[in-house]
Amino acid sequence: MTHFVLVAGAFLGGWAWDEVAAELRAAGDEPHPVTLSGLAERAAEPAGQRTHVRDVVAEVERLGLRDVVLVGHSYSGIPVGQAAERIGDRLRRVVYVDASVPFDGQSFLAGWDSDHVRASIEAHGGSWPPLGADDFAGQELTDEQISGIRSRATAHPGATLTEGAELKGSAGDLPSTYIKCLLDGDAPPPAVADLLKGENWDLVEMNTGHWPMFSRPVELARILHASAAGR
Repeated sequence: MTHFVLVAGAFLGGWAWDEVAAELRAAGDEPHPVTLSGLAERAAEPAGQRTHVRDVVAEVERLGLRDVVLVGHSYSGIPVGQAAERIGDRLRRVVYVDASVPFDGQSFLAGWDSDHVRASIEAHGGSWPPLGADDFAGQELTDEQISGIRSRATAHPGATLTEGAELKGSAGDLPSTYIKCLLDGDAPPPAVADLLKGENWDLVEMNTGHWPMFSRPVELARILHASAAGR
């Protein structure tokens, strides 16, 4: 049995993993979906980047988990990658699901054309409002799925996006799998491509969009299960 700590990206809570978690349980694994501070049922809690790192570490420690696979989707690759360094020998592997990867001193908004996000955060009192329906187009999601995601999404605390990561080493030092969702771009970002050249990182491609926990939950669960064995 493998313990998976599952952390969804911006705007989403632990609920986003419901279908994947059910598949993992059916395979004999133990999923632990996490809702980060400031989101979903924790929307009233203030949060910065450090808070989200602590959220992930605290879940591992609270449950006394060992041999754990940390899974970060999209934005949450940033706090998950930092948490992976902090939990030490409790870690088996990190899985980045079409995710950002932390680099010391860099924020989620670094390295891409994110001025519109910064402007939106400023215009909405320090929070990034949930995406519109058009932002989900072309990602293999049904209208019903898009409506369901949007109805449960919450504004994302802006400080978590603008504060820099803190790493003693490199994300490349840890055993990791990067899942690239091809409908959201046919290649990993250049910085991730460099990490994939190292011996610790593996690449898995999914022919789906940026939210595979909704579009391909069975396939994603199968990939996560295999990742625990380094496959």
